[in-house]
Parts: sequence; structure tokens; C-alpha cells
Amino acid sequence: MLANNTVHEAFLRFAERGREEGVAIGRYVLMPDHVHLFVMLPPTGRTLPSWVKALKTVLEKALIEKGHSKPHWQEGFFDHLMRSSESYSEKWNYVRQNPVRAKLCQSPEDWPFQGECEIIRF
Repeated sequence: MLANNTVHEAFLRFAERGREEGVAIGRYVLMPDHVHLFVMLPPTGRTLPSWVKALKTVLEKALIEKGHSKPHWQEGFFDHLMRSSESYSEKWNYVRQNPVRAKLCQSPEDWPFQGECEIIRF
């Protein structure tokens, strides 16, 4: 459901609006049934759970526009705190291979629903 241009564009608009709140979305991969992304939130302000809820709401509207009926999301989400540039690189190398492992494309670069909104540096 998530790997389509309508959802991808909604995701990119959400990322752009987040910059106003000091939220940075780094690298991301939209898979058909889940999303992998790297996000950096400001030290004060929006929490990760409230940010994820807002993201789900925005993407849900795009899913409804595409004709997908609810429910769209499982409860909760999985997060992992990044502590070094090495772990960021390691995690990204794993994440970017998801479309290849799922046999959706031959190479990570071929997957159209991935990218980097902002460079996140450690």
C-alpha cells in the first residue's frame, strides 16, 4: 500500500513541514507494508510517539485517496536509538537492501520509494 507515488509525495511534504519544527528526516525507504526512516527530533518539543502519530495520519489520508480502506496501521512502532556514525551507516546499509531482499528490485538504487530528505550527521 505504501510504495506508490501518492504516499511518497505525501511523505515528502510531511518531511518538508517538519523542518519548521526542527525535525530532520534523513534516509528513508517506503516498503509496500512498512516504512524505514531515520529521524532526528529537536531536544524539546515534539516527542517521537506524537511525531509518528502525525506521520501515520498524513499517510493515512494518502492511502484513503488511493482507495485503501482502514485499518492501515498496526499499534505502536519500533524504534532504535542511533549512537554513532558507524551504526547509522550499518543500519542504512541494511535498510536500503530491504526492497532487494523482498525481490521488489535488483538493486537498492532501482527502488523509487527511497531517498534522503536531509543529511543527518553524527
